[in-house]
Amino acid sequence: MEKRRALITGINGQDGSYLAELLLEKNYEVHGLVRRAGLEAPEYRMENLLPCIDRVKLHPASLESYAGIFNAVAKIRPQECYHLAAASFVSYDFDDEFSTLTANINGTHYLLAALKDLTPDCRFYFAGSSEMFGRAESAPQNEQTRFRPRSIYGISKVAGFELVRNYRERYGTHASSGILFNHESPRRGHEFVTRKISSGVARILAGQAAELRLGNLDALRDWGYAKEYVRAMWLMLQQQVPDDYVIATGQLHSVREFVEAAFDCAGLDWSKHVVLDQSFFREAETIALNGDSSKARAVLGWRPEKPFREIVREMVEFECRRLGLGLPVTGTAR
Repeated sequence: MEKRRALITGINGQDGSYLAELLLEKNYEVHGLVRRAGLEAPEYRMENLLPCIDRVKLHPASLESYAGIFNAVAKIRPQECYHLAAASFVSYDFDDEFSTLTANINGTHYLLAALKDLTPDCRFYFAGSSEMFGRAESAPQNEQTRFRPRSIYGISKVAGFELVRNYRERYGTHASSGILFNHESPRRGHEFVTRKISSGVARILAGQAAELRLGNLDALRDWGYAKEYVRAMWLMLQQQVPDDYVIATGQLHSVREFVEAAFDCAGLDWSKHVVLDQSFFREAETIALNGDSSKARAVLGWRPEKPFREIVREMVEFECRRLGLGLPVTGTAR
């Protein structure tokens, strides 16, 4: 039986690497688009992919180049395409609004257009974001909640979402969007607060640091587990009818709770090490966003399973292993 071919943009990121592993387990032929610089220094830029890098096929291409995307799609001829790549760190995007909008909107449009012309039966997944809701008018948020983005990143994702819907309705493209709320893992980027906390705890435990500087500890997030969220992506493309789905736990936790859980894993008193730094507060902080994933649960049969504190523990233990501290760490994750 011929393997299904899947193309993943952002394959070397948190979600892309977990998705690649999931598809390989399901006997897919997995292709990924990466910047040429990544191929030239895989030990630095492909860390997340190292467990499976010898089983995936990587292609150099920039999302800012329609010709590059077109040529890659023409070569691969995917049957499923997962568009995960984006300029995604919210706090940076107001410093560089134009490149964020250009990369995220044009990249999505280029990919949809190339697939429509070259392999119109390809099923397409677009990575939406809870940042699209921004200052939401109601809670919890579901597929009917109006978008009110408060960041350039959120704005670019709303534009991408509408492009996907347009291609679905105008051209009959099997295109679905996942509106994913925050999801974490040891592969989370170092610029995100959750990874900053888990790595900071390990460094303090190892004696490499004495403090951890953070912003608003009262900020609330709906945090899930990345491995479970990529499974939702795959489930969307297995449906006969394309559609849009909110993927979330529906449970809110504060940054303070994340900090407490992380330090508890290491047997440390967080209040002795955490320093509040006003420079890390977001000027356009959204209201508390928590998702209603009832539709995904009913249609896809998907539901979150890994508890919040277990996600935190896994991240801290990973950072401890990186520093040679050994396992288990001393605390208990309740």
